[in-house]
Amino acid sequence: MAAGGKSASSAPRTSSYSTPGEGSSSSYSALSIVAIFALWWLASHLAWVPPLFLPTPETVFTRLYESIMGQLTDAPLATHFGWSMFRVFSAFLLACVTAIPIGIGMGVSRVVRGVFDPPIEFYRPLPPLAYLPLIVIWFGIDELSKVLLIYLACFAPMAMSAQAGVRSVSQEQVHAALSMGASRWQVIWHVVIPAAMPEILTSMRIAIGFGWTTLVAAEMVAATHGLGQMVLNASNFLRTDIVIMGIMVIGAIAYLFDLLMRYLERVLVPWKGKV
Repeated sequence: MAAGGKSASSAPRTSSYSTPGEGSSSSYSALSIVAIFALWWLASHLAWVPPLFLPTPETVFTRLYESIMGQLTDAPLATHFGWSMFRVFSAFLLACVTAIPIGIGMGVSRVVRGVFDPPIEFYRPLPPLAYLPLIVIWFGIDELSKVLLIYLACFAPMAMSAQAGVRSVSQEQVHAALSMGASRWQVIWHVVIPAAMPEILTSMRIAIGFGWTTLVAAEMVAATHGLGQMVLNASNFLRTDIVIMGIMVIGAIAYLFDLLMRYLERVLVPWKGKV
């Protein structure tokens, strides 16, 4: 028996500490989605908002079914989906293979930083619609101009985040590798890039969001198919139900890709937030 007549097993346990925000939030996400749809259903069925501005959920999902079956527009939803996926992900992949190496180069070389930093910082704050006319003049109205517009939207945040990830590498890690005889390229490959991976993966999540945001602007350029074109065409005829349906499809695709990127972060950089 311990002092005071209490056993050791009844002593208060040491409280465990965890990182703020750690733990699953799936249940809260599900509640949030249910609450949004419930508010939407109430607002539309109780006529808080006129049907022209906010159709009912049943109407939107009916339009979704009609679009999937090819009964709504000149092409089924799969065709619009395919063209949009091609434009966004071809631009995104092209940005990955160019922006990430350039961003890493900007972080490790003052020459590369001096060459690329001014043009990136110049065009980065510009909205895509500002340089859309120039892209059309230079590259025409074919797929190249659409992909290039989305590519430029993805490039800047990816390059800047890769540079920031490189600059955040601990100097102690670099000095430790150099003291053990590592070459400059070995330090970059085995120390700098792994340490910058969390920032790079986060930049990929941000960049794909910019890509989907720019999709509507890109498909303004003489596009006949695409989710953005479908939304734009529906807005011209005040078809709010089709507009909301298209927005839901675009948002769902972007959210699924974001979930994929979060999974890759957990697999590739399990130390993120724990070091």
